[in-house]
Amino acid sequence: MNWARVVVLFFTAIEAGWMIFDGSWALAVGDFITPSSGPYAGQIGPWRHIVQFLGVNPRGTPMKVVFAVYGSAWLIVGVAFALHASWAWTATLVAAVGALWFLPFGTLCSIVQIVLLLALRDRLR
Repeated sequence: MNWARVVVLFFTAIEAGWMIFDGSWALAVGDFITPSSGPYAGQIGPWRHIVQFLGVNPRGTPMKVVFAVYGSAWLIVGVAFALHASWAWTATLVAAVGALWFLPFGTLCSIVQIVLLLALRDRLR
């Protein structure tokens, strides 16, 4: 496995894993994990502005389900990418593009994945 595939998989695991964890936590406990102190205490990430603009309650059950399901689907795609499934390069790219809204950390992870997938397309397919 080459270094670029490992980096893409690392960021997939981090981002998708967090989405699964945070979305499942929010469904079970009632809210996403937020800082407990400091200037951002009790606030979810800046992605909330994007989903609010789209008319979705960022703390509502549908958004919690989106987190858990999107993360789970992306993790499955990551496993397929690790196993060199013929469709997985495209699905990984789509998943990374689809998570660009997940500001700030998710956006950075997605950008790294997108750049590597496109720049090293022939080696990663």
